[in-house]
Amino acid sequence: MNNETTKTVSIEELRRKQPRFQGITSGHRACLGCGEALAARLVTEAAGPDVMIANATGCLEIFTTPWPESSWRVPWMHSLFENAGAIAAGMESAMKAQGKTTKVLSFAGDGGTFDIGFQALSGMMERGHNVLYVCYDNEAYMNTGIQRSSSTPHAARTTTSPPGRERMGKRHLKKDIVSIVAAHHIPYAATTSVAYPVDLRRKVRRAMEIEGPTFIQIHSPCPLGWGHDGAETLDVARMAVECGLYPVIELERGKLTGLLPIREPRPVSDYLKVQQRFRHLFQDHHKAREELEHLQALADYNIETFQLSGHGADDQDTSGLNEARRGGVRSA
Repeated sequence: MNNETTKTVSIEELRRKQPRFQGITSGHRACLGCGEALAARLVTEAAGPDVMIANATGCLEIFTTPWPESSWRVPWMHSLFENAGAIAAGMESAMKAQGKTTKVLSFAGDGGTFDIGFQALSGMMERGHNVLYVCYDNEAYMNTGIQRSSSTPHAARTTTSPPGRERMGKRHLKKDIVSIVAAHHIPYAATTSVAYPVDLRRKVRRAMEIEGPTFIQIHSPCPLGWGHDGAETLDVARMAVECGLYPVIELERGKLTGLLPIREPRPVSDYLKVQQRFRHLFQDHHKAREELEHLQALADYNIETFQLSGHGADDQDTSGLNEARRGGVRSA
């Protein structure tokens, strides 16, 4: 090629102009600032078009498919609350019998994963089906009235764990679902947050490459259930990671192989005070103070156990891996 006709092309500009696949389109009926809607969009963008989805009953299923409309642009099936893992296993077996390589994804909220659907999920993983299971974790049964689930954090207010004279909200700890899933000896399990799109997309692409059952838990704030403004969803999600209450990690065959370091850990109270579900913990009462200390201790335990403390500036820590532009280019 003649050097005089050579034109320098900006990779960033090229990425901005190239089309982006969207597995879920706009026009759905999610609440303003819904973390689950954004998470589902990011997952399907990273997974690409050659997928099919089994979606458990829940917010995501309800707001994307009000009859006769649908926001999905890939093959999609509504499963029951309790059997998304079993439906996905059947879909995967059908694809395998036909000699097709289409990847099967299973979507469910924390209620359909931690609680009602766990038996089907466990069976799917134990049998080794080539399915990527994604849990959109908004920490309660939001679609049916904000009832507590086993994913609801300790001391949080829900309609079935109201604070009062006897206790300060939910008295049980949030279930460690990713460790339970990893105990099935599956190839890959990870946690991520809607606040970190680069990390989320990378983990989806990693899971898509693996033959066998994989699992990703995505922390997805619910403005309605958590009691914060919809415009603050990403900030709230980021604070959950930065305080240590929600560790972002990767496990392969049960072994810790990756983590998102926290550059500047923040007090747990910074995260709690912006949500109405924890408002009762800031009253002048000895029980409230005890629960705040308990939650801080839980966060400190996570930071120590998973060695989440960063060591200086790093473009792959909670501050460096902060935002993403179209095409996956990180912005400062």
